[in-house]
Amino acid sequence: MPIKNTGGSVNPAPAPLTSGALLHEIFTARAREFPERTAVSDASRSLSYAQLDTASSKLAARLRQEGVQDGMLVGMCLPRGVDLVISLLGILKAGGAYVPVDPQYPGKRVEHIVRYSGLSLVIGELADLPQSASVRVLPLADLLAGPDLAPLADSDRRHPDEAAAYVIYTSGSTGEPKGVLVAHGNVSRLLESTQRSFAFNENDVWSMFHSIGFDFSVWEIWGALAHGGHVAVVPYEVSRSPGDMRQWLADQGVTVLSQTPSAFRGLDEADRSAPAPLALRYVVFGGEALPATVLRPWVERHGDQKPALINMYGITEATVHTTFKRVLGQDLESAAMVSIGAPLDGWRLHLLDADQQPVPQGNAGELYIEGAGVALGYLNRPTLNAERFVQLPGTSSRAYRTGDLLVLGDDGEYRYAGRCDEQLKIRGFRIEPGEVEACLQTSPAIAAAHVVGHDYGEGDWRLVTYVVPSQGVDAWTEQTRNEVAALVAASLPDYMRPSAYIALAQLPVTDHGKIDKARLPSPDSVPSSVEHASEPGLTEQEQFVLKIWSDDIGLKNIGLNDDFFDFGGTSLALIRSLSTLKAHYRVNLDPGVLADGATAKVLAGCIQRSLVQAH
Repeated sequence: MPIKNTGGSVNPAPAPLTSGALLHEIFTARAREFPERTAVSDASRSLSYAQLDTASSKLAARLRQEGVQDGMLVGMCLPRGVDLVISLLGILKAGGAYVPVDPQYPGKRVEHIVRYSGLSLVIGELADLPQSASVRVLPLADLLAGPDLAPLADSDRRHPDEAAAYVIYTSGSTGEPKGVLVAHGNVSRLLESTQRSFAFNENDVWSMFHSIGFDFSVWEIWGALAHGGHVAVVPYEVSRSPGDMRQWLADQGVTVLSQTPSAFRGLDEADRSAPAPLALRYVVFGGEALPATVLRPWVERHGDQKPALINMYGITEATVHTTFKRVLGQDLESAAMVSIGAPLDGWRLHLLDADQQPVPQGNAGELYIEGAGVALGYLNRPTLNAERFVQLPGTSSRAYRTGDLLVLGDDGEYRYAGRCDEQLKIRGFRIEPGEVEACLQTSPAIAAAHVVGHDYGEGDWRLVTYVVPSQGVDAWTEQTRNEVAALVAASLPDYMRPSAYIALAQLPVTDHGKIDKARLPSPDSVPSSVEHASEPGLTEQEQFVLKIWSDDIGLKNIGLNDDFFDFGGTSLALIRSLSTLKAHYRVNLDPGVLADGATAKVLAGCIQRSLVQAH
């Protein structure tokens, strides 16, 4: 059933979206309809649709001159901002497909993406990329600074279902990330299907909160541009502070906000004391399971009509979103987890057993996704493609085998029931433990490693690694741990870095030789080897911050000058600790107080100053 508009009387989209169209042609149509409307903005500037169309067309002509051909993969190593949107549009108009490379990724991760994608051209800055004779790095400013070239022909003869739009990399079980190749037709069908359900329009302001390397960004950018809306790029420092983020949403008049449940917890807390009214029509959740406890306080204050709360399930290989559920207050009373609802129009779900036979209703089955969103496949991975992109008996199209377990209830709604394999979901990112383990085992200090996910409370899931030190447990020191953590930080993105390292003489195994997870010690039960309360020279505030971070948050052995995030803390964990400290000291604390360093020393100093000012 279509969801009614929730923000007062608004017009529907100016024209129906064409299902299975090329993305840049959808944008060009909107630019002709709304040339003066704001298309994209960041903290420093904004561009109208006409300006964005002109800049991206100029870039496309230059890229063609630089050798970009239809179907060629072109890298982008740029921070979130106006330049990023110009670049991806220019690449698509030139006939290429964009490969996002987050400049915050470690050098080894960047190098792998560039090499494995076979990139010969990357838009970005040379300092952000590994040097290679086979890869040209061209700054966007230089590409746009040259004389105008003859515009490219308007007609693009490629078939949208076969023409790649982008490649996004996800974690790989073999130790190497894998690139997912997604077609224009996949994305345009997602936009057309959701337009019929949500009635997005040219008055909407969409926040771009997520990394370009996370496919939520595809939804945030194209959801706006396909409807004549405004892509409002969230400044990085604002995205790290729930209080600043709440104010930014009000200032920008954002109407469509996309969040993982983990990120929304902090925003909800900031909202409780924020007076500025919000213009939100929709809050769209995705990336991880949605506990009812995340939404109850929000619904108590705002109700469930404006904004409408939408829970969506999706996977990169099926183009961002696959199902949706309009969440009402009554849904939060009867279940611990919010259901993922029903499939979008054009997507078909199959719940199958190990023999690819349908399971009885009410039983858990592995999800196979068929239909509009199924991607072209993994880049240069024919064996994996044969395993995961399959044709089911009695069907005429490919289906993607997700590895997710779902249950179809009597109410016609699907509910997430875990994984068939070891894959984890942390902060919305899918993580193959094998990739983290492979990285850890490149250290000579580690003989074996096993990585699991652990809930530290209130949905704060983090990675925990059990290590068997090469020189024995007694040789595992804080220095060794820090050296291993530094190695991991040089190779993996922050969401793939373990929060805790637990040294064992050996990994427990079952009679069948598999890791015996039941015998692995809980991170909560592992004592800290540092007793901060008795440490000389620490102030009372420093001792208490360290106690909270070590005992309540689970950062065992963290020191006064250790960085909270480098030591395995997450944004959600920081928000939880600040809530405890605010209640204890009765002072106002926001993550922004750690701008000078996310250490216990800095935070304790801020508390001390606040206490002095209060008296």
